[in-house]
Amino acid sequence: MRPATILHLGVKELWSLARDPVMLVLIAFGFTATVYSAATAIPETLNKAPIAVVDYDQSPLSERITGAFYPPQFLPPERITPAEMDARMDAGRDTFALVIPPDFQRDVLAGRSPALQLNVDATRMSQAFNGSGYVRNIVNLEVQAFVQRYRANAQTPVELEVRVVSNPNLTKSWFQAVMKLADMITMLAIVVTGAALIRERERGTIEHLLVMPVTPFEIMTSKVWSMGLVVLVASSFSLFVVVRGLLSVPLQGSIPLFLCGVAVHLFAVTSISILMGTFARSMAQFGLLMMLVLLPLQVLSGSVTPRESMPEWVQTVMLVAPNTHFVMLAQGILYRGADISVVWPQFLALILIGTTFFGVALVRFRKTIGTMN
Repeated sequence: MRPATILHLGVKELWSLARDPVMLVLIAFGFTATVYSAATAIPETLNKAPIAVVDYDQSPLSERITGAFYPPQFLPPERITPAEMDARMDAGRDTFALVIPPDFQRDVLAGRSPALQLNVDATRMSQAFNGSGYVRNIVNLEVQAFVQRYRANAQTPVELEVRVVSNPNLTKSWFQAVMKLADMITMLAIVVTGAALIRERERGTIEHLLVMPVTPFEIMTSKVWSMGLVVLVASSFSLFVVVRGLLSVPLQGSIPLFLCGVAVHLFAVTSISILMGTFARSMAQFGLLMMLVLLPLQVLSGSVTPRESMPEWVQTVMLVAPNTHFVMLAQGILYRGADISVVWPQFLALILIGTTFFGVALVRFRKTIGTMN
């Protein structure tokens, strides 16, 4: 291994990337607009959900419940007849339709447990999932407040005090921003590294390298460090400008420690990308192969769904994926302020995974070059 050769080959890769405007736009867009939109596009709370009320009771309590639905969570309730309810739901005009039965107030004051019916349009998934809980809480609070005026309120013997760690206001954008940044680091590291290898093959420049006094190890290492450096710089910019600056996400832990984790993760991911590039013969094949690899890496890593909720065999299999350990590392450092004494197992796992994939990719790369001679 000659460090000077690896350095010069890496600089060549950087110049090649600089002359590719499409790839530069993809990197810039991925680490800015994609991270920002992922954190802000999905509303954190229910917003302007249309609701209708079928009031059979026509009592002060039913009027109180109807008046409790107001912006910004809900649009002003529409008072409709039973015949209109199904037609409006089928037409998509209402996400919720609350049916208040006859004699509702009388049954509540008599100590009975009358049932209200809430019809939900589940095709509006985000509103349906969050809004059902909102409606239930609003109805319970209004009924409780109404009943307290007529009979004593029994005090519950236990009071639950909730304390939220790391994200006191449960702000979804704080979580989404960091996890989307982790996903973009993985995706773009695979894209730019694989594209660098496929581009050499499609343009025929790989043959030029074969007649030069360079080894497959030097060629592969130059692609790993150069493309990894590009993603590391872009992710650092996104972390400081987009995540911390525009989105005002309070990062708890050591930023240098997190960037060291990013560098180790990039070593593993770029090695996987080169291994994929040895199987693909064109960018089209590489794109198809990337979808098969990237989607499981991101979805099953714990950034979207907690790993504890997955089947045990999936949890076990995903331990060989670098994303699993990188997501744990990122959450530990940036959310909980963990230091190296806490996240060293993730660093060690990423180093072992990266070394393994680098070795396998090097064997495949040598074999691929051998078949081209």
